[in-house]
Amino acid sequence: MLFRMLYDDKLAQASYLIGCQRTGEALIIDPERDVERYIKAAAQEGMRLAAITETHIHADFLSGCRELAEATGAKLYLSDEGDADWKYQWLHQKSGGGSYPHELLKHGSIFKVGNIQIQALHTPGHTPEHMSFMVTDLGGGATEPMGIATGDFVFVGDVGRPDLLETAAGQVGMKEKSARTLFHSLQEFKKLPDYLQLWPGHGAGSACGKALGAVPQSTVGYEKRFNASLAYATEEARFVEAILDGQSEPPFYFSRMKRDNKLGPALLGKFPAPQMLDAAGLGKLNGQEATIVDTRPWSAFVKGHLKGALHAPFNNAFPTITGSYILPDSPIYLIIDSARLTEAVTMLIRIGLDNVAGYATPTTLADYQAKGGALTTLEEIDAPELQRRLQNQDLFVLDVRAAFEYELGHLPNALNVAHTRIFDHLTELPKQKTILVHCQTAARSRPAAAILARHGHRVVHLAQGYRSWVQAGGETAA
Repeated sequence: MLFRMLYDDKLAQASYLIGCQRTGEALIIDPERDVERYIKAAAQEGMRLAAITETHIHADFLSGCRELAEATGAKLYLSDEGDADWKYQWLHQKSGGGSYPHELLKHGSIFKVGNIQIQALHTPGHTPEHMSFMVTDLGGGATEPMGIATGDFVFVGDVGRPDLLETAAGQVGMKEKSARTLFHSLQEFKKLPDYLQLWPGHGAGSACGKALGAVPQSTVGYEKRFNASLAYATEEARFVEAILDGQSEPPFYFSRMKRDNKLGPALLGKFPAPQMLDAAGLGKLNGQEATIVDTRPWSAFVKGHLKGALHAPFNNAFPTITGSYILPDSPIYLIIDSARLTEAVTMLIRIGLDNVAGYATPTTLADYQAKGGALTTLEEIDAPELQRRLQNQDLFVLDVRAAFEYELGHLPNALNVAHTRIFDHLTELPKQKTILVHCQTAARSRPAAAILARHGHRVVHLAQGYRSWVQAGGETAA
């Protein structure tokens, strides 16, 4: 049996390639949308993709199941559990007409890929239709499974968050119900053999859990002993309270991913080829309605950027920021080093931002400025200066940390809106007042300040965040 994990560092997402070395057939679990890498990975092992599956309808990235089925003709194996709201609606919408080869799975369903046996287990809670997959190498002589692909059910050190149907998909009243369902699924998980390898769908940094471990894999037995969230799953009411407490607000784009993955992600076809802009091209772009995504360091951005530009440093927060601040049909122009362009475009298409029209390098932006091109600055102050201004100026304080952080302490009279939910609250923010934006350390408030400036607000940014305010002895409330 072949087993290979393909990991996306930016989304902290794991796909799994599992193949039968005797027959040359392979399965991919939880593919992302840029599917050529899966086809190439299989080919490098002398295999062809014969089967495609995913653990659930994802919220944090666009599924590659449809794209991969189009590209390879492989058979889809997808969940038929859950209620009518969470059934796949694109299986009969193959390009050119007809249906994709597929089989719908119930709890206990078994299918084979060569001599590899896959058994589907219904593990709801994170989502109603969620499946985990037990993998047995029959061709190698095994009569018991080697491991289980758990998707967003059980992670290393955590379990999947049960609140997203309500907080991301808008189904009011589902948080507690889903948490109770997750509790009962975990009781079944505890019955699994300790020796089973555990292959989770995400690692540290994912927004699909609270405290995921950085170790890529585990065993069922280890998680039974040391998984902090699983430790609460001994009494239902206690578990529900613990698992719902302290969950951060989901990124704005999660609801769109849920919808599109259910209805059917648009087929990507060929990879976007953004046009390289020169200084004159930037001049035509400056101040227009297009979305400019500036990936330069904050120290450069704050001193001068194109009017209306978003600040999205190219790190692991890039998908969260762009997904939360960019609407899918908007033409996107990147300010980015050429060496990072392909990776950035890849990250954008993985969250359904396909309209990447052009890019310019930081050197080109500097050339534009040297030739007299106008750039905009953003005001930034430290904690002592904020203390002076609060005495003499009517500032509107916006705290863009998570709600649980805000509850532990905040500036007096501050409004709390998580940086990933700014779009939900734009109409609540005054344009007649200057808005002081801050988070804990400034990493989240920097992009938030830029998006508010783009939407016409007068903005001042607290340079080192709430932590610096506390260290300076600033007044706080709780």
